[in-house]
Amino acid sequence: MSKSETYEFTPADRSAESAADAVTTDAEEPGIVSDDVRSESVVRREGSGWSTDPTTGELQLADRSSLRRVAGLSTELADITEVEYRQLRLERVVLVGVWTTGTAMQAEASMAELAALAETAGSEVLEALIQRRDRPDPATYIGSGKADELRSVVLETGADTVICDGELTPAQLTALEKVVKVKVIDRTALILDIFAQHATSREGKAQVSLAQMEYMLPRLRGWGESMSRQAGGRAGSNGGVGLRGPGETKIETDRRRIRERMAKLRREIRDMKTARDTMRARRNSSGTPAIAIIGYTNAGKSSLMNSLTGSGVLVQDALFATLDPTTRRAQLEDGREVVFTDTVGFVRHLPTQLVEAFRSTLEEVTGADLLLHVVDGSDPLPAEQIKAVREVVTDVIKESGAPAPPELLVVNKIDAIGPTDLTHLRALLPDASFVSAHRGQGIDALRARLADLLGELDVEIGVLLPYTRGDLLARIHADGRILSSHHEEGGTRVRARVPHALAAALAEYAHAGTADAGGTGEYFSA
Repeated sequence: MSKSETYEFTPADRSAESAADAVTTDAEEPGIVSDDVRSESVVRREGSGWSTDPTTGELQLADRSSLRRVAGLSTELADITEVEYRQLRLERVVLVGVWTTGTAMQAEASMAELAALAETAGSEVLEALIQRRDRPDPATYIGSGKADELRSVVLETGADTVICDGELTPAQLTALEKVVKVKVIDRTALILDIFAQHATSREGKAQVSLAQMEYMLPRLRGWGESMSRQAGGRAGSNGGVGLRGPGETKIETDRRRIRERMAKLRREIRDMKTARDTMRARRNSSGTPAIAIIGYTNAGKSSLMNSLTGSGVLVQDALFATLDPTTRRAQLEDGREVVFTDTVGFVRHLPTQLVEAFRSTLEEVTGADLLLHVVDGSDPLPAEQIKAVREVVTDVIKESGAPAPPELLVVNKIDAIGPTDLTHLRALLPDASFVSAHRGQGIDALRARLADLLGELDVEIGVLLPYTRGDLLARIHADGRILSSHHEEGGTRVRARVPHALAAALAEYAHAGTADAGGTGEYFSA
């Protein structure tokens, strides 16, 4: 029986599986659901009977792993000038980067991240080169001498693609391709290719398509005579002596069509943003606190969400595995209901096209009551991750004009850190919570801390609710914390701490209460 088949568990099996991990961070083999993933399903099923249906995340992971790239079956054309007109098919690649600022460790970490991006896109990394320069060469990005050396490495390894750790101009892209004589792409094109593979929702696909077109527009190139394929004047019909030139060229036609398609995509994304804003406003009006999970890509955001909510969202050990925001409800230790939203991950030098295209998705952070910033503790440079995430979030919040929500740092993957490094991280981030979503360590303490932080954001109210408004009293019990309550002739007098949105809904009944010592009856902030 293969690992991917459905299992029926006996009570003995359940006792044997009870010590298994509750959440996993990745599958062991492509296309195969790992034992950790299955054990997560078992733990989740114990509370809801004997159902063996796979979770949504398991189905998505199996579907994503069902189509794999096969090395050595390239169908690329020999003419490298046609690069931008073909879909990216990365197979055997050589990485090249320019080290301009920072330490050697930072430069090596950047190249390691580029290698992880290339492998996520489906390629095999053969070699990597780093050049120390004050600034990238304006002609070939790495200079003529290093370009010749790169050509030698390509010939020696048999690579068919070169990936540059930076965003190349169209002129740099063309010049470097002429030297190395294989396909050359930059970091931006690589990330866009990964996003195109992993986008599943209609909004996500539209956002990725818009970003790709914005990147492609200035990099379009024609094939020789095809640039003047269309004739002008009357030459296209019956010719004539007074031929007035080529008219609109083929490349201009392509650009015009791309601009028209981009305008259509922007309208579609704007309409989808309206629907998203409506759902967000409905959640906010309910008074349920909203927590947005943000962080660097592959930091374990989806794994942490599964640990906190018991949901089965997609979990994969890959960069940008989750693009579409996912919202789930959960209860904290004090019984309060909260809403967790898993957002798209960030990366150093995130392409501006993606930031603009995914702005409607990133706006989930502006309406949150708390930001749960997940950091990969096993990364050699966690401070760089924190800086990259905060830069993007700050830009989004500034543009929206909304106040910045409070932030809680959560250092994940502590099970993969040595004792010395963990002690260093605790000293570097004294206010952070340290957890392992894979092993379940520190999750209970994180839940308790979330309850305390959300409690500090509440306001204290004193209201007299009529007996006909039992719905409001139920909301106070569900979303707030009752301090005192007793029944009177005119209704139920309640003192409680509730979220701001619920306090606003209760304002009309505050005049009959005695919330403050002065007897004004208005609810007030703690």
